Amino acid sequence: MTARPLVIANARLLDPVSGQDKVGALLIRDGRIADLQWGASPPAPEDAEIIDGGGHVLAPGLTDLRAFVGEPGAEHRETLASASAAAAAGGVTTLVCMPDTNPVIDEPAIVDFVLRRARDTASVHVLPAAAITKHLAGREMTEFGLLSEAGAVAFTDGLRAVTNAQVMRRALTYARDFGALLMQHVEEPDLVGDGVMNEGEMASRLGLHGIPREAETILLERDLRLVRLTRARYHAAMISCADSVEIVRRAKEAGLPVTCGVSINNLVLNENDIGHYRTFCKLSPPLRTEEDRKAVVAALNEGVIDVVVSDHNPQDVETKRLPFAEAADGALGIETLLAASLRLVHAGDIALPRLLAALSAEPARLLGREGGRLAKGAPADLVLFDPDEPYILDKRLLKSRSKNSPFDEARLQGRALLTLVGGRIAYRFEAGR
Repeated sequence: MTARPLVIANARLLDPVSGQDKVGALLIRDGRIADLQWGASPPAPEDAEIIDGGGHVLAPGLTDLRAFVGEPGAEHRETLASASAAAAAGGVTTLVCMPDTNPVIDEPAIVDFVLRRARDTASVHVLPAAAITKHLAGREMTEFGLLSEAGAVAFTDGLRAVTNAQVMRRALTYARDFGALLMQHVEEPDLVGDGVMNEGEMASRLGLHGIPREAETILLERDLRLVRLTRARYHAAMISCADSVEIVRRAKEAGLPVTCGVSINNLVLNENDIGHYRTFCKLSPPLRTEEDRKAVVAALNEGVIDVVVSDHNPQDVETKRLPFAEAADGALGIETLLAASLRLVHAGDIALPRLLAALSAEPARLLGREGGRLAKGAPADLVLFDPDEPYILDKRLLKSRSKNSPFDEARLQGRALLTLVGGRIAYRFEAGR
């Protein structure tokens, strides 16, 4: 049955594309924005449902380009249903799931499986990214054309980097010919070695093996040379240090088709947050120094960094409740992405419209999707949020099956109140639930 028209009135409409930011209302019909008025309410049909926005921010739903979901193969860590529930609770209306599953998303049949399972069980849009190489082994390329036709929106080897330069060159060439987006995890595994945190004074004090910045910058430099050779679209999934910012800046100034992202963790946390061996802060790339954190924040503000990702990577107790050096990398992030990002706004480091552009409009543009904006005819994938509500995060209330959040018991400010996907309510905040 066709859903009733919906009017959200008395809301602060914020469109990151046009930059408009003013109290108003919008009308949703048949899953799209049918009308919107800044400073007024559009005419409401007699049968419309009306929601009072309470003066809170109404913006395009977030698009997360990097979320690890256990299904298929590791449903004990996360499922498409639980990941999408967490996404909706955090104002994320579209998530791109990584190919690190069992079996790997390297065949059209697996892409089709993920899309069908998401259609049946997920409450938000789930878009599969396919592997660059078969079995994520870094040797033999996958069938980009067939995978794209099956519904893969990008190509990445997830937590693994393609280290073979010849394979990477061929992958970039094929990506160019198919118009595909290639997303690389920029960490050189041989330089990472047995490192478990950022190399420097803090690692020495904790007695832990360090990971040098060069593990990131050397691979990034190599890839951008190959981009110059092939002219393919290239996206560095996450950068984490000042040196990488300068590398990407130079590539963009040279006119290369390069974009990059940053993890919310590297934007708002630094190596000091590891404290007394907090394994929930053992990540890839690792948390860097405060100087590096400030550099990536400035780069996001300037537009050198294009998107912010959650790097959602659920881990269970058996892989996290271990000595720091033995614990698995990864943390939850999709449900806290918006609230953690708002720390930057409250600190005066970035304006809210620029932040929302990096969380919604820019990732939608990279994927070639029409979301990420408030405009007539745009999809009604929206989030209504209170940017000022303070609370302490209780991991027991998180929607994810795993509970490894680096923000556990942290003071956060900002909460999603209502999430709409295709004009339908995917999440509504209820205190205590």
